[in-house]
Amino acid sequence: MVWEWVIRLFVAGVLGALIGLDREYRAKEAGYRTHFLVSLGSALIMLVSQYGFLELFHEKGVAYDSSRVAAQVVSGIGFIGAGTIIFQKQIVRGLTTAAGIWATSGIGLAIGAGMYVLGISAAVLTLVGLEALSLIFKSVGMKSSLIEFSTNNKKVLDEMRNRLDSKDYIVVSYQMEQQNHQDVVTYQVCMVVKARRSGDESLFSLLREFQDDMVIYRIE
Repeated sequence: MVWEWVIRLFVAGVLGALIGLDREYRAKEAGYRTHFLVSLGSALIMLVSQYGFLELFHEKGVAYDSSRVAAQVVSGIGFIGAGTIIFQKQIVRGLTTAAGIWATSGIGLAIGAGMYVLGISAAVLTLVGLEALSLIFKSVGMKSSLIEFSTNNKKVLDEMRNRLDSKDYIVVSYQMEQQNHQDVVTYQVCMVVKARRSGDESLFSLLREFQDDMVIYRIE
């Protein structure tokens, strides 16, 4: 029985690491180590919940529900997921990673309970949801991009705003700070732009048109 438990922990850890590798490849907040530990820990808690209190069954007048300990994983894992969600300049990042961690905890619980087929199937479907759906619906919806740059030519700002004023782009936020240094005026700009996923390359092409008149600090 002990080796059966070890196998369950091993399978849960492997499945969690596989999901984490996808997040690591995409440079997300939680990588393979986080997902490995979440899945492994969930399987361990499930095993303890199922087999750690067997002696209580021999006590008279004691009612024990083995699902109560495991149920706390589903709610408790939300603290880790919330830590991966970042809100910065009207851009929310990390929602998919947080949902992936939550799903990984469920996979760990399933493997810990000995439901190998269910756990492995859930891991496969999770990877399909992370990768295949992104490819299938790549051109659907819009993606937010944070752009920070500076320029000494105010006409560049007006030209960029005019170019971004189209159906393929939405300027979510726009902040500009004017700095004067030795009679030279510099405009520091931070903007969030939503672009259609099929037009991601067009956004970079647009920025390259003005690269001679601006210094780009960050694009993400």
